[in-house]
Amino acid sequence: MIKIALLAPAGAMHRYSGSFGKSLHYAPLTLTTLAALVPEDVEADVVIYDETAGKIPLDIDAELIGITCITGTAPRCYAYADYFRKKGKTVFMGGVHPSFMPEEAGQHADVVFTGFSEQTFPQFIHDYVNGNYQKLYRQNCDFTIEGKPIPRRELLNKKRYITTKTVEAIRGCSLPCSFCAYPAAFGRTVYKRPVKEVVAEIEALHTKHVLFPDVNLITDRKYAIELFTALIPLNIIWLGLATSSVGIDDELMTVFRKSGCKGLLIGFESITQESQKYINKGVNRVDGYIELMKKLHDNGILVQGCFAFGGDEEDESVFDRTVETVIKAKIDLPRYSILTPFPKTQYYNQLEQEGRITERNWAMYDVEHCVFQPKKMTKEQLEAGTERAWRDTYSTSAILKRLAPFNHSPWLALPVNMGYKGYADKWHKFTREVMCDNSDIPVL
Repeated sequence: MIKIALLAPAGAMHRYSGSFGKSLHYAPLTLTTLAALVPEDVEADVVIYDETAGKIPLDIDAELIGITCITGTAPRCYAYADYFRKKGKTVFMGGVHPSFMPEEAGQHADVVFTGFSEQTFPQFIHDYVNGNYQKLYRQNCDFTIEGKPIPRRELLNKKRYITTKTVEAIRGCSLPCSFCAYPAAFGRTVYKRPVKEVVAEIEALHTKHVLFPDVNLITDRKYAIELFTALIPLNIIWLGLATSSVGIDDELMTVFRKSGCKGLLIGFESITQESQKYINKGVNRVDGYIELMKKLHDNGILVQGCFAFGGDEEDESVFDRTVETVIKAKIDLPRYSILTPFPKTQYYNQLEQEGRITERNWAMYDVEHCVFQPKKMTKEQLEAGTERAWRDTYSTSAILKRLAPFNHSPWLALPVNMGYKGYADKWHKFTREVMCDNSDIPVL
């Protein structure tokens, strides 16, 4: 029997002790999927610790420690890795950041995974049991997500998430956005699960509510039509992620409505078309945002609209203008971030060449702090303006203006708005000192 602990460290803002409450947090699939990938011929006891939902204990009884790592959590992941290795554990690490920086991650972990690990993780477990595991496992050339196992959701503390009914259908995105970490880490190949597998997993959940965390559900239109047409008989309510192009596709919109879509996360990114061009997101048409929102609301779909401040075309006026547009368009759940140049992305390379990267501590790469020199404002103005946009958007009066007349899914919109109001109120507390502090993890 081998004992395996799978860890998801979190940055200060999103930690269980930070400002991201239960109403904003759904169960991720990474660690539950890894747990399901342990080969059947290996007797193993697996536990999961997600730091967005609870504390990671320092006295874990396991010989294998697995850590999933994004850029913003890298320093904390490395601190845990160093700690547990010195306690005699074998530490393996994967995720977006190790896929970017395998050599850096390899300074802290015994084993590093790059790319997707559905095939390489079971191989590693067998290698470990046989005493001949490798230092680096790269995603296989014949990678597929067909036949992937059902995530082991029973290993999660369900009380800490708004839902554990997260289901993957399609992995990847083919859009060329210059700032996006996903294609930079994993490529732009789109992987699709057979529709019958997705339907079967949802049916086995015996639930009326499903969340698809996939980065772009409509990256393959034909597949999206097939999938959501197949979901119509299930009579479920679902939430997911898509691009603004869903609004110009009447057939897709109809299928979404009939299949039970009640919420979409859409990356609007900016209220200026020049900024869309700057980040290479031509799919967005700024002059159509208000009409798009009306169309989505008419179909009973609420929207989490995401905006990223800091483009070279933006000055200090962008914050107030964005809040004004958000209220006018009645975006149900606005979310603001700061453009962040993740390593190996086109955006990072551009700013690096221009000598504009000002922050080298990965803990600050959490998309809510500025790590570069903006063109038309100071770093301090960008961060202050972002905080003001959060605060003004989630004032009680602004919430009421955006949600009135409360005729589309108030049962979902109101509690999540209150969750984001709490997030906005605490935004200013997360200074660089707080973000970079990992002193709760002992240095042995």
